[in-house]
Amino acid sequence: MATAQRSALGRKSGYLVGIVVEVVLLYLANRRPGWDAVPFLTGETTRVLGWVNASLVAGLVTNAVYLAVDPPRLKAVGDLVVNGIGLYALVRIWQVFPFTFPDDSSVPWDPIARAVLVVGMIGTVIALLVAVVRLVTGRRR
Repeated sequence: MATAQRSALGRKSGYLVGIVVEVVLLYLANRRPGWDAVPFLTGETTRVLGWVNASLVAGLVTNAVYLAVDPPRLKAVGDLVVNGIGLYALVRIWQVFPFTFPDDSSVPWDPIARAVLVVGMIGTVIALLVAVVRLVTGRRR
């Protein structure tokens, strides 16, 4: 099999895995028992769930499109949309902070959760910048 065919097959497999993961996450977050079965999520989760769902749906739709066709510039535009929605969702999660952790824990969960959100936001901003470069250059990598 030629390198280009292997590369295309690998990308298509990745898109398919992404679709499966997003469908599973949407199901787990929105069906019973849903997000409210997670002991460290508060009732405030409903204030961010719409944006989390929007991010997952955007990823699902773009991966479905990429299965059919994935030229570099189209993929860059899709990645800009998905990462833009994802960044907004992360910012809203930071603002609402719908988590509660045990006070008697020896692990400082609040700052750890905040740090994970910051790392996610930084990574998403980097992904947005990479997508802009790919959009301008038209290169896959």
